[in-house]
Amino acid sequence: MLGFIFRRVSVAIPTILVIITVAFFMMRAAPGGPFDLERPMPAEIRERILANYGMDQPLWKQYLDYMGSLAQGDLGPSLKFHDKDVGEIISEGMPVSLTIGLLAMGIAVFAGTILGSAAALRQNTSGDFAVMTFAMVGISIPPFVVGPILALVFGLYLGWLPTGGLDPRLGMTPERLVLPVLTLALPQIAIIARLMRASMIEVLRSNYIRTARAKGLSAPAVILKHAMRTALLPLVSYLGPASAAVLSGSLVIERVFQLPGLGAHFVDAALVRDYTVVMGVVIIYATLIITFNLIADLLYGVLNPRVSYDS
Repeated sequence: MLGFIFRRVSVAIPTILVIITVAFFMMRAAPGGPFDLERPMPAEIRERILANYGMDQPLWKQYLDYMGSLAQGDLGPSLKFHDKDVGEIISEGMPVSLTIGLLAMGIAVFAGTILGSAAALRQNTSGDFAVMTFAMVGISIPPFVVGPILALVFGLYLGWLPTGGLDPRLGMTPERLVLPVLTLALPQIAIIARLMRASMIEVLRSNYIRTARAKGLSAPAVILKHAMRTALLPLVSYLGPASAAVLSGSLVIERVFQLPGLGAHFVDAALVRDYTVVMGVVIIYATLIITFNLIADLLYGVLNPRVSYDS
């Protein structure tokens, strides 16, 4: 297993370097700049500011300087928030984004597994049709549409939950996390329910399940001890892409619900061309996605004994 992890890490490092390179040059190619104001800035002041941040150098030199600083663990200063560096901004937003993302994934896996398994065990019944209808609706409606609808219904009309924002004095209270977490979780619940239903139906029709039933094992024992472990394999394979979907979805949802997470910082920084903050968030997101994919691969090997990490 250590060899497998080493091989994956050896592939992940060049992948992250490519992502950093592409993001660096794409940000510089975008129109506008971090110091473009509504009123023209005097040329002398502009030159001093650019020199202070090393942006008066050729683009290739800026890239090499950035990569050199990054190799030392320095993400650089923010170009807009002069009293903060990128590391401080990320450390402030990371707990919010991780809390929302992990809660959404946990709820999605738990609820989607139960709904999909229940639908498979009651195939072609009203319960099965209800779960599949919910799944189709959940897959069809994107999170940036679900979020405002939930805020409108449960926040404005019913008044049960706050529509967004975090109170710095109270921190991340549960009632303020319900709507954003549900918004991110609902599409994944729908996808996982469909995936789990199809997988469970296939497993229940397999020969070893028929053999277990012929031996007189009870239905719960057959499902929980034999069928569930095999049926979970496609779900575990999907956890990597699912984590990427949740992380990318949080970019918009944090903005919708006014949460000070990495997604909100990314959107704000992109709008004002704060290059260093955008690059820092891109690096963090790329690292998280690659890490989650590695964890999913390891879990797949634990559940499937036929997988060998030695080859």
